[in-house]
Amino acid sequence: MPVVSITNLKKRFKDQEVIKGLDFQLSEGKCIALLGANGAGKTTTLKMLAGLVKPDSGTIVYEGGEKADFRRLIGYLPQFPVFYDWMTGKEFLEYAGQLAGLPKAEAKDRAAELLELTGISEAKNRRIGKFSGGMKQRLGIAQAIIHRPKLVMLDEPVSALDPFGRREVLELLGRLKKETAILFSTHILNDAEEICDEILFLHGGELIESGTLADLRTRHQQAKIDLVFKVNTAEYAEEISLLPPVSSMELKGDSASFLVEDIEDARNLFLTEIAKRKWPLLKFEISRTSLEDVFMKVVKK
Repeated sequence: MPVVSITNLKKRFKDQEVIKGLDFQLSEGKCIALLGANGAGKTTTLKMLAGLVKPDSGTIVYEGGEKADFRRLIGYLPQFPVFYDWMTGKEFLEYAGQLAGLPKAEAKDRAAELLELTGISEAKNRRIGKFSGGMKQRLGIAQAIIHRPKLVMLDEPVSALDPFGRREVLELLGRLKKETAILFSTHILNDAEEICDEILFLHGGELIESGTLADLRTRHQQAKIDLVFKVNTAEYAEEISLLPPVSSMELKGDSASFLVEDIEDARNLFLTEIAKRKWPLLKFEISRTSLEDVFMKVVKK
């Protein structure tokens, strides 16, 4: 059953239409990435879903119907959360729990539970102003789920973090999938590929592709062969690109990547040609196109 259904959602700021008729549903128990470049409309979409921005047209219907109070169903973390730096992590979560309608005793118990879940219980009595970026982001996620929402929405939750903080937050999101549906926006495709069940590709305010990772790979991924030669990679790559299985070729520095239609044919032909001509091969690697490759392919259609 969908937690929320979005139909023909549109939003314009002055003369610019930033959201151009979105249609999708978000189901329980899923981690879904709203994926797109900066300016694609991700933040505006999340703000409309959270009730912070009013759409110009279209409908957002949460479980319970159009007129139901959906606030109890959702948690929200903006891209740049603001905290009371003089509060401790424990005080802040208890305060957030009471703001969300929890009785004082329940807010205290829930805060302790989430400090443990998010891995910051040892710092519960430390002032938030002394927290690292990763710790603040985990605290922000904890406040977003303190009232046990069915859907938590996170706007670019790892974009401002260093590699260690980013890893901590991604691992936390992986654990949270068991408790609530997650919708998070990102322009970092590897993050989406790592933890998400479904992807929504947003480009220029339009939803241009969606589905599970398996579905997207079936529809768009291609076999790929990467080659590196000791010298003259570009020269050898040009000749290999003329072989029948090759659909396209791309040079990146001293590496050449070939998209191929039949991986078995391509492997045999490539190796036969290279051995016959005694080219100085350093690397031969078979893989599949990444989620980034899929996104670029869909955007260019």
